[in-house]
Amino acid sequence: MRFDVVTLFPEMVKAAVAYGVTGKALERGLVQLSVWNPRDYTQDRHRTVDDRPYGGGPGMVMKYQPLHDALMDAKQSGTECVNTDDAKRGGVKVVYLSPQGKPVNQALFSEAAQLSQLVLVAGRYEGVDERFIQWDCDEEWSIGDYVISGGELAALVVMDGITRLLPNVLGDDQSANQDSYNEGLLEYPHFTRPEHLAGGAVPKVLTGGNHADITRWRLKQALGRTWQKRPDLLKNKQLDAEQENLLQQFKNELDVKGCSDE
Repeated sequence: MRFDVVTLFPEMVKAAVAYGVTGKALERGLVQLSVWNPRDYTQDRHRTVDDRPYGGGPGMVMKYQPLHDALMDAKQSGTECVNTDDAKRGGVKVVYLSPQGKPVNQALFSEAAQLSQLVLVAGRYEGVDERFIQWDCDEEWSIGDYVISGGELAALVVMDGITRLLPNVLGDDQSANQDSYNEGLLEYPHFTRPEHLAGGAVPKVLTGGNHADITRWRLKQALGRTWQKRPDLLKNKQLDAEQENLLQQFKNELDVKGCSDE
């Protein structure tokens, strides 16, 4: 898969992606990344990328022409680099990262992971000329209901979330399948050695070797954690009979524990 980021701070993006899962995927050629600076596409000697907003108001707005020209080169470069395997994927999407966009979630990442090229546009200042969003972008995405200084950090979040879903990126492809939100639930708790610490021990079911029991315990914990921490997710999920039973077991065990603590 190919990522392109249109940004006034290309070095910020390139430095951050050199680490972790995305960095390893780049080294192995599993993903590609190019950055495009609108300042390189300006047409005046001052390399102006922003101007005052029509109608007045604070701050500056990024101009249409440098953004458009940078985007066109990004899309053209992606077309030239496409190979046979990429051609089987789901095409190209241009996304402007904005607080006004649709909230990113695991389902959106899974859908985007089928693309051959994703172009992420990182805005700055008070935003970008609205015509660029309307004419040149396919969608707007938001990483949360808050405002940060630019779209670069959002672009990094999006690239990391998608990259880990691509084939052969993680050491074990099942790792991504078990992530929180992948099945509409939060992830179950994890434990590692030592088995015993002063405050408690690893749950016995995890050391017993019965894989069916472990699977049921993990599902019960995932359901219970979601009920405790993100009950809104359960409202949108249809539980089957086994899941309903496991969730009720979790609640009953929690009640018993609460009584014993009193």
